[in-house]
Amino acid sequence: MASSQCCENPPVLDPAGGEGKVVDSFGGIKAYIAGSEGAKAAVVLVSDVFADKVASSRYFVVVPDFFHGDPYAPENAERPIPVWIKSHTPVKGFEEAKPIIAALKEKGMSQVGAAAKVVVELAKAHEIQAAVLLHPSVVTVDDIKEVKCPISILGAEIDKISPPELVRQFEQVLSATSGVDHFVKIFPGVSHGWSVRYSHDDASAVKSAEEALADMMDWFNKNLKYLPCNKHILIIPGFLAV
Repeated sequence: MASSQCCENPPVLDPAGGEGKVVDSFGGIKAYIAGSEGAKAAVVLVSDVFADKVASSRYFVVVPDFFHGDPYAPENAERPIPVWIKSHTPVKGFEEAKPIIAALKEKGMSQVGAAAKVVVELAKAHEIQAAVLLHPSVVTVDDIKEVKCPISILGAEIDKISPPELVRQFEQVLSATSGVDHFVKIFPGVSHGWSVRYSHDDASAVKSAEEALADMMDWFNKNLKYLPCNKHILIIPGFLAV
């Protein structure tokens, strides 16, 4: 389940970011988009802060508002995470991701990659060709057993939601599953959410976050770059609600 770790140490705004624009509808959902629409690959990010960084790697990025203007507000005592998340479940995110994929495919992009909890649902349903989980939430061993595409799992040493012991179980399941390529890594000395929530003044934290981003992009490049189609989609859901 979600915990207070999901909201600790929120990221600071990057003055170099925000180079994209907000559109009223992309696949039927209000979204932030960045990067060239002529790019050969696309990324869909859910509640994340990687948009402009990923766009700089020559991907077209879409950040749908899957929360529909209803982000989690820690100061609202009447809607703690267990209550709020009922309106923003992984199943709902999975269903709403489908028209996003369809809209991108209409632009000629047929290969799909994804990251976070919604990714597992997409990977189980043959919707994507590569997946990444960064400090996963509400992911179970049974979920991992049903994954049908290459998957990378990046865990945190200090994680109440998906502790190292659980991440190692994921690795054991994947190792026993023939035909599913995988990469599992536990980052030392970091907590759940380290890849997106850290102090820019902490050199060690910055290094770990940049390493996670590099690992994620390397996985997608490895598993999507040489597929027959010349256009790809990456779906990168976030770490709080999905």
